[in-house]
Amino acid sequence: MEIRKVQITGGSSYIVSLPKQWIKSTKIQKNDPVGLIAQPDGSLLITPKIDGESVHRDRVFEVGAATDRTFLLRLLVGAYVSGFTTIRLESKGRLPPFVRQLVREFTQMAIGQEVVGETDSSITLKDLLNPAEMPFENTIKRMHVLARGMQQDAMTALREHDAALAEDVVMRDTEVDRLHWLVARQYNLIHTDVTLSRRMGIPVNQAAYYFQVSRIVERIGDHATRVAQNALALIDREADSTTLNLMDEASTLALDIFSRSMEAFHTGDIRKANATLQAVRDLEDTTREVNAQVLRFEAVAAIPLGQIADSVRRIGEYSGDICECVINYIVGQEA
Repeated sequence: MEIRKVQITGGSSYIVSLPKQWIKSTKIQKNDPVGLIAQPDGSLLITPKIDGESVHRDRVFEVGAATDRTFLLRLLVGAYVSGFTTIRLESKGRLPPFVRQLVREFTQMAIGQEVVGETDSSITLKDLLNPAEMPFENTIKRMHVLARGMQQDAMTALREHDAALAEDVVMRDTEVDRLHWLVARQYNLIHTDVTLSRRMGIPVNQAAYYFQVSRIVERIGDHATRVAQNALALIDREADSTTLNLMDEASTLALDIFSRSMEAFHTGDIRKANATLQAVRDLEDTTREVNAQVLRFEAVAAIPLGQIADSVRRIGEYSGDICECVINYIVGQEA
């Protein structure tokens, strides 16, 4: 940190000299305007960007026949989440066919990514989505609806031995993932682009809060997927009604905790968040009883039933984590 003294000029104007190295790196010339943005913590942000233009960042990946498909997909997701505006894949020769297929799959998974340029040896992807048009709260609300529906359908598939419904739940997890990637992307963009933070009216600490809750909801979706996968393992096996009823009771309680935690999140109600946390203990008691029940079954059925009970418990516990996030954030905002 550089320390500079405030000076007075003309009897009423306060001035502070700017670091020469920063002036050179931003290519600011004499008489160029700069933007001054007061931050919630009392600090002052100085930026050369005053026209509201977004920051453009490019990322290039070299690919070839030996490139690992899964690794390349992870690179694309990483570049997307990190907030790069343009992603380009380049090859020294002709692009392998699997690269073009992978790019098509990626554009279907990542919101706002489109192919804007293509040659025999390269593909260029560009983000066409205006982040300011996708509010964090709306995205997280959609994630909640999806994850809740997935868990409800997974339990229905378990009780009714519906393999098609269970497989559909597994497929829907991709939708939850892509929405979480969008939240993560916007969070990273706000970190690197102060103009976006101003346009969205969301300070960095609030964006971090949204990202944290989004990550938890995404994990709840993962556990709903796990319930569906274990339901598939039990398609040809019968479980007694007592165990299924107890499992349904636990799932209903977990989803109630989930919904109440999201209500506390959207309203900023720390009392509701605190009350909801108390219900997690009741869920733990119920899932403990389920685990005692499943021990009576053969291992081939007891293992997936035990994993379902564990996922139901984790859904409730993750919902409790949302409540803790709400309390921590709201208390931190209070003056």
